[in-house]
Amino acid sequence: MKTDNVVVDKSKIFAIRVVKLYRYLVERKKEGVLSKQLLRSGTSIGANVREAVRAQSKNDFVHKMSIALKESAESEYWLELLFEGEYLTEKQFKDIYNDCCEVSKLLMAIVKTSKAKK
Repeated sequence: MKTDNVVVDKSKIFAIRVVKLYRYLVERKKEGVLSKQLLRSGTSIGANVREAVRAQSKNDFVHKMSIALKESAESEYWLELLFEGEYLTEKQFKDIYNDCCEVSKLLMAIVKTSKAKK
């Protein structure tokens, strides 16, 4: 379900991609350790963004968005390991990694701007 909030939408789309990638890695590649870590961090981004949207204060908003940013950095790491461990092709990796980096950039800008307005 699309909203008027770009970071909410993009983080949810990324989470859905991570869920599908997890299923692929477990079923086709028989990989369950790294992909489970990616599943946790990749879906946590959108959950924290969604919580931030309903934050009780400016500090709460910045805190939740900062957690989402940390989770996106962690997701980048797990994707790199999956690629370098040869579970993902270069095309598969670049496609989802670019999406993750895009979400990270949005979050970084939001956190930076929000902190500056405090």
